Amino acid sequence: MKFIHMSDIHLGVPGRLIEGIDPHARLARAFGHIAEHHRDAQRLVITGDLTDRADPEAYVALRQALQVLPMPVRLMIGNHDCRPGFLAAFPSHPVDAHGFVNHAEDLPEGRFVYCDTTRAQTHRGHFCDKRRSWLAAQLEGAERAFLFFHHNPLHLGDPATDLLSVVDEDQAPLRAILKAHRDRIAHIFFGHVHEPLCGTLAGIPFSGVPSTVHQTIPTLANADVSLSAALEPSYRVVLFRGEDVVIHQVPFAWDGEVVEHGCDWEARAGLA
Repeated sequence: MKFIHMSDIHLGVPGRLIEGIDPHARLARAFGHIAEHHRDAQRLVITGDLTDRADPEAYVALRQALQVLPMPVRLMIGNHDCRPGFLAAFPSHPVDAHGFVNHAEDLPEGRFVYCDTTRAQTHRGHFCDKRRSWLAAQLEGAERAFLFFHHNPLHLGDPATDLLSVVDEDQAPLRAILKAHRDRIAHIFFGHVHEPLCGTLAGIPFSGVPSTVHQTIPTLANADVSLSAALEPSYRVVLFRGEDVVIHQVPFAWDGEVVEHGCDWEARAGLA
């Protein structure tokens, strides 16, 4: 199986730039690249911050942009989104019994669990008792699971970034659930941070994907200022090969020189 992971597309009112970048043009380029090179992907997952200011026009534009894609798309919301606004634009999107944009689906490779970490009027992540109970129930019934969040569910060692993680009072009980089920959780995916990340949480591999607009430059020391720049955007291609998970980062907007090499490595080394 192959799927695409994107995040933090930050659509606004068409024509509005973000740090000099047109997010609509950037998303169109990403979708075009995916449609050309990865039509065989079984899913595209966008882990939140679909919009920059939750403008209704942005959600409408996203709905229209998605039409060029040949694969099913799974949408999540982030701190720049508005749950009611999102659901107004996507009224058939599943929600849980409490109205959170939580849902799961079973695929041949395992259960994909999409977790809503947002709370109105704050940029920090929240994962309350109701959401934790829902997640625990999803994990109880899964042999193999892949979890998707918007917010990073752990501190990352960068003080500026850690101010916007899932709040401490929710991190500890969430970690307890993850530890209890870590034998069945194959990977955790998230966005939010706008930088390429990888590591482990309670022994479970995780990865964070860059944004399709501006990127974060971590200082790892300063909680008073966050740095960003118009670095190369990318999306991730995730491959399942039996028990293995392989993640490739694709710089879809690169306009510089690309050198083509033959792959007859042994012959060129004089070993053939």
